[in-house]
This record gives sequence, C-alpha cells and structure tokens, in this order.
Amino acid sequence: MTASSPATAPEKPGTTGSEPQRNPLGRWSGIASYILWQILKCISLIVAVSALTFFLAKISPIDPVAAYFGSESQASPEQQAALAAKWGLDKPALVQFGLWWRNLLHGDLGTSLMLERPVVTVIRDGLANSSLLLFSAWLISGVIGAFLGVVAGKNEGKWIDRIISGVCYVFAAIPTFWFGMVMLLLFAVWLGWFPIGLSVPIGSTLGDASLGERIHHAALPALTLSLLGISTITMQTRTRLINERHCDYALFATSRGETPWQFIWRHGLRNALMPFVTLQFGSISEIIGGSVLAESVFSYAGLGAITASAGVKGDLPLLIGITLISATLVFLGNLVANLLYPIIDPRIKEKWS
Repeated sequence: MTASSPATAPEKPGTTGSEPQRNPLGRWSGIASYILWQILKCISLIVAVSALTFFLAKISPIDPVAAYFGSESQASPEQQAALAAKWGLDKPALVQFGLWWRNLLHGDLGTSLMLERPVVTVIRDGLANSSLLLFSAWLISGVIGAFLGVVAGKNEGKWIDRIISGVCYVFAAIPTFWFGMVMLLLFAVWLGWFPIGLSVPIGSTLGDASLGERIHHAALPALTLSLLGISTITMQTRTRLINERHCDYALFATSRGETPWQFIWRHGLRNALMPFVTLQFGSISEIIGGSVLAESVFSYAGLGAITASAGVKGDLPLLIGITLISATLVFLGNLVANLLYPIIDPRIKEKWS
C-alpha cells in the first residue's frame, strides 16, 4: 500500500497555479505611471534647457546694458552701473539663476529688459499673434505631406512619384529666409495678392483686426513654413507605405482581389500612421524655430520676431522665458504623440497593463 500524497487546494476552473498576478487597477495605472514619468522628464528637460540657455547668454559678447543705451550713447559709467544693479546684472551668474528660479516657482518670469514689461505678458501677446501662423503651418504641412506621401507610395517608380520626390528634395535644401523672400517678392510685390508684411493691417491692433484680415496677413508666412516642412513628412510616409506594400500580408490581400487603393485604405494607412504622428508632432520644434526667420522676413509681429530681438539685444529674462515656453510646447506635442500610439497600434497597450 502506497502512501497517499498530501492534499492540495483545488484550483479555480480556467486558471493555473503559475498564472501571473495582474495589476488590480488594470491598464489605467500603467497609463497614469507613464504620464507621470513623462511629466518628470519634462521638468528635468526644462531645468536643463533653461540652465543651458542662461549660461550661454551670460557668456555671449552682447552686453544688455550697452545694447539698451545704444552704441552712440553718452551714458556715464555710473548710469550704466545703476541700470545693471536695477536689473540684477551686478550679481554673480549663479545667484541670478537662483533668483530667477525662485520667482518662476511663484509664476513670475521676470521683466523684459528691452520692453520693460513682464515676460509673461510679452510672451502671451507674441503667442496671440503667432498662434494662427504656427497652427496653420503645422496643419498644412501635415495634411499635404501625408497626402503626397500616400500618392507617391502608391505610384512607386512612376512619373508622379519621381516628381513628388524631386520637389521634396529641393524644398528640403532651401533655407527658410530665402524661400520667404521669394514668396514675398512673387505674391506680395509682383502679383499683389497678399500684404507685404505685418500680422494685422497698418493702424489696427490684434483685437481690432477681423479673422479674415489675420488669415490674409498670415497666409504667406504660414505657407513658407509649411512648404519647407512638407518634404520630411512626405518622404517618410512614402517610404513606410512602400515597405508595407511589399510585405507578405500585402501580397495576400492582393491575391484576394483588393485593389492598391483598397489595401492602402484598409491596411497601409494604419501602419504608416506611426512615423507620420511622430514626425508631425515632432515638427513643432522645427516650426517654432523656423518662425524666427519667417517672421523676420515678413515683419510679422509674433513670438519669432520677439525671440530674434531678445537674442540680439541680450534680453536674458525674455530669452529664457521664450525658451521655457517653447520647450514646454515641444514636450506637449511629443506627449500627445506618445499617447496616440496605443490608439493607432493596440499592441502597444500590452506594455501599459
């Protein structure tokens, strides 16, 4: 007679003893942890960017006090020292940076040295002027770039693919300021379809100008920014779509009788959306950087023009404030792109559970 084996607790139907324990909060706890981690990365990024901008501006040969008085000023050394003390420029660099961060925690970005206005107010007014320009350029580049990329990818090797690719290569090599001057000369000076410059009609303010007038003034700079950003999105979308069309499942779909456009609509677009979303939201930094040159060419009174003036005149508080806001906008764009990935590709949700 053999000894009986020790009794074991019965297992629940449909389960095994080695099944891993699931997070009781499910996927939502993974999403919350992911968002929190991204926010912490943003804060560290903002600290690093602001510190780098601050100390690069400090070692710049531009003297804010001398720029304020001008090259032909007769200001005495005592007057210059008094102005430096008023702005806090007589303190060590680390002390200035520490005071700036202390004020930032209280919602104060300081006062612009050249405009003598709060930095928050200056950036708010600049964004109010540039918002229509930046959003239009971002939207146009994404829509046209995706459309051209799909058309080129569907017609791989044909004449329309060669034309689109060639135009994209040309636009990728054109400087923003040169292309802006060509657009200004052609459509504003020769044809007279658009105003030569400014964000609103002469004698009007942003509040007085109608939406149609603002669109009319923003059309050329927005078109300049968007056309130079289309090439990257077009070529990346084209490459990804061509790769998808040469996969095994594409051959299977073709054997079932699907036309090329049916395959693109049902399968190819979803798989090509991942690089498109990455590039589209990542292009926010390029559009903000390009607006500095575009607004200078078109005399567009926006955030880009303010950034250029702040850099030339050594307006450190305004320059750091703009850098801080720009870095935050770029981070938010990347965060939105990362949150869209699991919607486009459900397999990514498994990493959040």
